[in-house]
Amino acid sequence: MTAGLPPRQALAGVEARLVAAGCPDAAFDARELFRLAAGRDARLSDRPLSAEEAARLEAVTARRAAREPLQYICGRWPFLTFELAVGPGVLCPRPDTEVVAETAVRLLDGVENPRVLDLCAGTGCLGLGVKALRPDARVVCLEKSPEALPYLRLNARCALSGALEAVPGGMEDLLEPDAFDEAALYARLGLPAGAPPAVEVVEGDLFAYWQTLPEGGLDLIVSNPPYLTAEEMTRLQPETAREPAMALAAGADGLDFYRALAEHYQAALRPGGGSGAGDRLAAAGGGGRPAGGPGLGRHRLPERLRRQRPLHHGPAAFGRGVKGKAATTYCCNLADLWYTVREKNLL
Repeated sequence: MTAGLPPRQALAGVEARLVAAGCPDAAFDARELFRLAAGRDARLSDRPLSAEEAARLEAVTARRAAREPLQYICGRWPFLTFELAVGPGVLCPRPDTEVVAETAVRLLDGVENPRVLDLCAGTGCLGLGVKALRPDARVVCLEKSPEALPYLRLNARCALSGALEAVPGGMEDLLEPDAFDEAALYARLGLPAGAPPAVEVVEGDLFAYWQTLPEGGLDLIVSNPPYLTAEEMTRLQPETAREPAMALAAGADGLDFYRALAEHYQAALRPGGGSGAGDRLAAAGGGGRPAGGPGLGRHRLPERLRRQRPLHHGPAAFGRGVKGKAATTYCCNLADLWYTVREKNLL
């Protein structure tokens, strides 16, 4: 990439390189890389690239052509109405997960000051999504990974305040080389040192955390846990292979985390109150088949775990169907898992 190129010519060159590298949606990625490197939209600008802009564009194009996720290159990514810090060590936020957050909030209709737990929180997208849409919610985000926790803590402090969006370009200059020196980072973002996080961050393991929860203490559990089988982990898309295996792998059949959710977390959910509604647990699952049949995504569930209903067939006890987006993208189906008190006793 050379200085003096008109924006549209530079954009076309970036797109061609990404297509040659096999990057999906190369046109979109090229526009985002140009915006990141030059701070403007190539389609709306006639000013040629400066030497500095050309060097930055060359660097980010090379990274994307090597199949590094675009989210990691940008250092932040939009989710619902806010932006999240993201990078190596944490799962990239996906549009599908927005569907889970929106549906989770619908499950809280009529619940005042709901208590919410986000398991396998990663960037915190689900828990923060619930908090953004229901500011009265008290949200706890649980995460085990030491690599993901700094992003979660940063997002808990910054995402809903809009501080990340105020940073020009990407987050890399803020996160490197002393990534997550929290006091210095918050000062550079203009955040008060004592500003409380929007959600509570807890370091812990889904497979054990249930033991610390009081019975009936939560109104909603939301999660986007790992769900890939051992075989699927051997044939990941190049970008996905750059993401942490801890956030993807879920045992031989891909159901290890769903078994733990089904077997250990119902007792922590408050029964649906006077309306008789089922307890609320929203989770994302693998793509393939609609949720609500014998399989969760493309994975077949044991008979005793089949308690999920299709998203568009909300339980009548809620008073109306739980409505959501008509479809999700290929990487994720949505399962709205709900349990009555009687069903909990059967598991």
